[in-house]
Amino acid sequence: MRPFILDYGVKGLFFGQLQGLTEFCNFKKSIKTNAMKGKETFSVSGNIVDVVAGEIYQGTIHVIDGKISSVEKCRVDETQYILPGLIDAHVHVESSMLLPSEFARLAVVHGTTATVSDPHEIANVLGMDGVRFMIDNGKKTPFRFYFGAPSCVPATSFETSGAHLGADAVKEMLSWPEIYYLSEMMNFPGVIYGDEEVALKLKYAQQAGKPVDGHAPGLLGDDARKYASAGITTDHECFTPEEAIDKINAGMKVLIREGSAARNFDALVMLLNDYPQMIMFCSDDKHPDDLIAGHLNLLIKRAMQKGIDFMKAIRACTLNPAEHYKLESGLLQQGDHADLIIIDSPESFQVLKTYIGGKLLAENGISLLPHVAESAPNNFNAGLISPEMLSVKAKPGKLKVQQALEGQLITEKMLVDPKIADGCVVADSANDIMKMLVMNRYSPSAPAIDFVSGFGLKRGALASTVAHDSHNIIAVGADDESICAAVNALIEARGGIAVAEGNAVQILPLPVAGIMSNDDGYTVARKYGHINQAAGRLGTTLAAPFMTLSFMALLVIPALKLSDKGLFDGNKFEFTELFELN
Repeated sequence: MRPFILDYGVKGLFFGQLQGLTEFCNFKKSIKTNAMKGKETFSVSGNIVDVVAGEIYQGTIHVIDGKISSVEKCRVDETQYILPGLIDAHVHVESSMLLPSEFARLAVVHGTTATVSDPHEIANVLGMDGVRFMIDNGKKTPFRFYFGAPSCVPATSFETSGAHLGADAVKEMLSWPEIYYLSEMMNFPGVIYGDEEVALKLKYAQQAGKPVDGHAPGLLGDDARKYASAGITTDHECFTPEEAIDKINAGMKVLIREGSAARNFDALVMLLNDYPQMIMFCSDDKHPDDLIAGHLNLLIKRAMQKGIDFMKAIRACTLNPAEHYKLESGLLQQGDHADLIIIDSPESFQVLKTYIGGKLLAENGISLLPHVAESAPNNFNAGLISPEMLSVKAKPGKLKVQQALEGQLITEKMLVDPKIADGCVVADSANDIMKMLVMNRYSPSAPAIDFVSGFGLKRGALASTVAHDSHNIIAVGADDESICAAVNALIEARGGIAVAEGNAVQILPLPVAGIMSNDDGYTVARKYGHINQAAGRLGTTLAAPFMTLSFMALLVIPALKLSDKGLFDGNKFEFTELFELN
């Protein structure tokens, strides 16, 4: 019996004829249904996208008790396409400001059935208890969360965090069955120069037989090869094709990131043509309103619009992450979990249904997952501030200014003549130079102050307790009164994001560790959209101003960043003065 096979193209050509084959498949389907009474069964027919074999063919998939019992190649009437569920290869769920259970509610609508999730953010606030909280909440939904053991908490010794996870803690987490890998090793200098604790963490991952994620922006040549040779298997921080190819040649897989702030998709996606087995798609950080708009489904459509082969685009968020991280997610093979999605066609990629473990979780754009009520653990003990605490005495020389860049985590260093009033440096909205602060959230202390360009505020201030990686309080504004109003509102709420103009403040509370809401995900997305619009009315033109703001404290990314302890030079990896003296 010769099956009807669809070739590698999206449209494909059918080969062979077999009269009555459709009726034969339906007959076999009815036999299976009758034989499996008492068990949960269903069958689905259409164009099956087999990423393992690299082909598309017509057929029927039979599911018994959540697993695929058989896959039949046969002619069917349905024109829909059946694909494995999509997998985000690297994401910090916390950055969505949603609990894992709520992230899942929004993501399944777009065909996402699993994430490789680094709970690094909550670990910086609550330590191992935070990691366990994420795991336990994730278990309250059928969605497949594959968590990692955070490798760098805190990310550096140049900031105050709420926890410290040493090598022994990492070893313990790697022994948990819910932990699938060692999360991104941001301390790449420690890897290259043989830091003892870093080496121990890598050793424990190797002993546990679990892969290690990388984080090495700009690392090239011998340093990249040395980094990879230590057992680092991925990197999601590549900005150029040249950097990505260099790391692929060193043996690392490259994760193409397209989040709410950091966007490298357009720069790197064409690498799929030559390195289809070495590329994965990921979001890294995604705000709730963006998650409602779409997820990996949008990247697949964009890749095809750029001429990337459909199968290569699909494997980047199915087969490649499943194989690399040894995941339990199904790939439409007999015996696999029935994690599958149904779309209308590859071109439009409209997700019609999403199944995980054979359970229908989304249909026609509607999530069928319920909201999960959850507690709100936190670690917050900051003191209120006043405008007097924000004064910066002028000094001779140029003012060092962080330049925020749209769509990037890196900043540039600017040297400018400061605007001075009454002997103090003040914000200069006419030239887009804002005052910024980072303040310890874990105990009362004075804020660290610097200046930043790129936010475009004409008035008012933005503030957040989502500030990578230690999640201290961060704020940027055109005047000290607005900055204080926004910051104090967050302190009183014990976490959130806020927009202020004078004493008028709009806030989205984030009571879970000061970085997540325990509210309904769609409600959070709507409120976040209102906050984002309010920020736009103050003059910012950034697509994701709060996400961009959160990265202004990310010390492991060059060039200038600000911690609660002072201005930091990410290139030299040391503190620096605010003024460059003449």
